[in-house]
Amino acid sequence: MFDSIRNNSKILMGLLFLLVIPSFVLFGIEGYSQFEDKGAVVARVDGNKITQSEWDAAHQQEVDRIRASVPNMDPKMMDSAQARYATLDKMVNDRLIALAAEKQLLLTSDQRLARYLQQDPSIASLRGADGKLDMERYRQLAASQGMTPEMLETRVRRDLSNQQVLAGLQASAFAGHKQTDTALDAYLQRREVQVKRWSAADFATKVVVTDADLERYYKDNSELFRSVENADVEFLVLDLPSLQSRIELPEQDLKTYYEQNLQRLSGQEQRRASHILVNAAKDLPEADKAKARAKAEELLAAVRKAPKSFADVARKNSDDTGSAQNGGDLDFFSRGAMVKPFEDAAFALKKGEISDIVTSDFGYHIIVLTEVKQAPVPSFESMRPKLEADLRKQQAQRQFAELAETFSNSVYEQSDSLTPVAERLKLTIQKTQALTRTPPPGTPGVLGNPKLLQAIFSDDAVSKRRNTAAVEVAPNTLVSARIVTHRPATVRAFEEVKTEARQRLVQVKSAELAKVEATARLAGWKSEPAKAPLGEALTISRDLGTELPVAMMDAALRTDPSQLPALVGVDLGLQGYAVVRVNKIVPRPAESAQQVEQSRIQFARLWAMAESQAYLASLKTQFKVEILAQKPDNSAVATAEKP
Repeated sequence: MFDSIRNNSKILMGLLFLLVIPSFVLFGIEGYSQFEDKGAVVARVDGNKITQSEWDAAHQQEVDRIRASVPNMDPKMMDSAQARYATLDKMVNDRLIALAAEKQLLLTSDQRLARYLQQDPSIASLRGADGKLDMERYRQLAASQGMTPEMLETRVRRDLSNQQVLAGLQASAFAGHKQTDTALDAYLQRREVQVKRWSAADFATKVVVTDADLERYYKDNSELFRSVENADVEFLVLDLPSLQSRIELPEQDLKTYYEQNLQRLSGQEQRRASHILVNAAKDLPEADKAKARAKAEELLAAVRKAPKSFADVARKNSDDTGSAQNGGDLDFFSRGAMVKPFEDAAFALKKGEISDIVTSDFGYHIIVLTEVKQAPVPSFESMRPKLEADLRKQQAQRQFAELAETFSNSVYEQSDSLTPVAERLKLTIQKTQALTRTPPPGTPGVLGNPKLLQAIFSDDAVSKRRNTAAVEVAPNTLVSARIVTHRPATVRAFEEVKTEARQRLVQVKSAELAKVEATARLAGWKSEPAKAPLGEALTISRDLGTELPVAMMDAALRTDPSQLPALVGVDLGLQGYAVVRVNKIVPRPAESAQQVEQSRIQFARLWAMAESQAYLASLKTQFKVEILAQKPDNSAVATAEKP
């Protein structure tokens, strides 16, 4: 067969030419590139696409970041259309800044990158006592973020370059005192208000809903009753625990490991010493250092002449006040507890021996070794659990390194099932039901990993039921999954959601009844606002804590101060309706000089942010930004009616 192909290669090339070229003519190169598309285009920046899948992945990362910093946050807040759109807006801004950095040739030098990495707390913590970076832990830090060290450094370099785009603008932002004080006085103005609320819940008993009303509401608001896309999934995990559980350890291997590591397992030898210190700081003049050393030599001669007098000499002459009162006794210590010159001398002495003069950054020491405590030697049986755990971990790590490539290749090559690789590597196929693209907060295990979820709900995995590629969800942890049953997001049947539809419709009609009664009262009060029977007077301001909804606060603070007292109606949506009477402006208490300065600093920061937003707006025009996703309508949250 292969011989015939070789002998007729020119004919085959001609046939391929005739088949492929017309397809390019008919469909265009773009038609082929669509095979690699990752969903609908939601935005363009300078012609570069942002796809739906990229948006979904970025929002999931943002949700995970916020959940990690604010665990108690209501997940519904992050699932809102407003939150998702904010993520898209941030993606657009990030790409704009990256483009601006590239066009303006804002580069980060190797020296600046190295300096930044040295100062980064997460990386500084990876340095050992000798100041050297633990490269293995550094690689693990990068891997925990799905990157290699090189990728991590490239990202940091890019971020530092991008920061330069707005850094100069923000640093040069300036707001004069008069401008600042005028703006703050207006923004933080205090007003006395009285409130009357009509809660939608109070009108629920007056609502009458027929089946026809329910069906009409269901048809007009079908998107409210759409189910969440979900899937039943089976998955394989290759990790250290799964490998450790099946490792068998021969008794002789344990004993050999015990003998080879006995010194390490025994712990450290401890020594007890006393010392006499003559202070001599590093920056002390040489003449003074010479005097200090001469004194130390005199004391050394005295204690060597009468070793039993060491404690008395230390009490009377040692500059280490902490130990002098105990005759210079430092109690037991092990290696690493003392400065190196002192430690080297102490561990070189024999019991009862007095050292020569030892120089350290503190000055001159005379040391006597008083006791040696050998580290206890643990028995084989007492160390068996630790020995087994260590050996299992070591062997599992070796096995993981050997099997990782096999796992990755097998789930790809036999993509229609996980069974072959499970049998080959002796892994257990795990299953879960009704998995969603965005799992609930605190979802345990690998199924909460955004990279894995993105792979599971990719077009290829959903439509063709193929295994996902092996996804590294954590160091030494690979996962591949496969959709068994996929349930797309669909509008649920009327009978299934009838009860829910009734509750929603009753809430809507209750809010409407509340609004009707409230607006009728408001119309009757407009002629004499001061006589409207409202609640107790409250003082409100943007810098004061209040239980009033944001919509009521905004309506009250936006009312024309020249028309006070004034009534304003506030639509609270499904919560009902409110009438607010703004009585008067209340003088703000005088602030201290420190408070005034703090307010000015905060305003300057806000001013810098405003200038940054204006610059980003100009960049959007320059780079022809298109946001194709529909912006959520925030007006539905609350609207205000002017009298």
